[in-house]
Amino acid sequence: MIGMGESKKQVGVLGLGRMGAALAGALLGAGHDVVVWNRSPLKAGPLLDRGARLAATPAEAASADVVISCLSTYDSQQAVLEAASPKVLVNLTSGTPAQARDAAAWASSAGVDYVDGVIMAVPQGIGTAQSRILYSGSASVFSAQREVLSVLGEPVFLGEDAGLAALYDLALLGIMWSTMAGYLHALALVGTEGVEPSTFTPMALSWLSAVGGFLPGIGAQVASGDYATDVSALDINAAGLGLLVETSRAQGIGFSVPAAVRELFDRAVAAGHGAHAIASVIEEIR
Repeated sequence: MIGMGESKKQVGVLGLGRMGAALAGALLGAGHDVVVWNRSPLKAGPLLDRGARLAATPAEAASADVVISCLSTYDSQQAVLEAASPKVLVNLTSGTPAQARDAAAWASSAGVDYVDGVIMAVPQGIGTAQSRILYSGSASVFSAQREVLSVLGEPVFLGEDAGLAALYDLALLGIMWSTMAGYLHALALVGTEGVEPSTFTPMALSWLSAVGGFLPGIGAQVASGDYATDVSALDINAAGLGLLVETSRAQGIGFSVPAAVRELFDRAVAAGHGAHAIASVIEEIR
């Protein structure tokens, strides 16, 4: 709830998919005056029961002090925003850095105060300590709206380039997707010998914790360009990936996940990085 020294704001929410509804619900729970709009008004029912008001048009919702947009795509969003003409816009629609920058340019030309954001949480986490939302764009808009944004999750401001939040989002999701693909491949591999996920997963979690400890050192090597190592050279790791591909094939499961990484490592070895650290693979990526 709104506490001592905090101000109640009228917040418009455009889009009531699972995430948009969660955002509106968290704002209502904090005591803000929430007006919602969605192409299908029926989705607003549970929020109206909690005190939200339903806008008949995007423009009606956009008359609020601040508008949060959480629609399915940038393409579907643009016509809504042009019809809405908000004064202050926090854009939480997922997209690319280029799309975020284009939206920021449109906002500037339309006289709209703009900040872009990406939600690093599932809908059920909105409004909890586990929720984090990354923002970029206007520092002054972010500062002015921080009180409202803090209701949704921990707000983290990355800089005035409106595309930074989307860039971080995709970079972090890339780590997540790669990790999940590796984990699923591992489950399939050990599963060929009857090992259950519940048996294997605790060891996987422990291993991931150890692997996470390597990241600062890898990052430092990338920053310096010095790939010297006295630990495990790239050619040894590339050979290990070959064994993983061979074993996966022999066990009768797909091997596309490790094969893609092996191909990348092999290219780096061929480019002369065989005696270098794994960090040298970045030269084949960038």
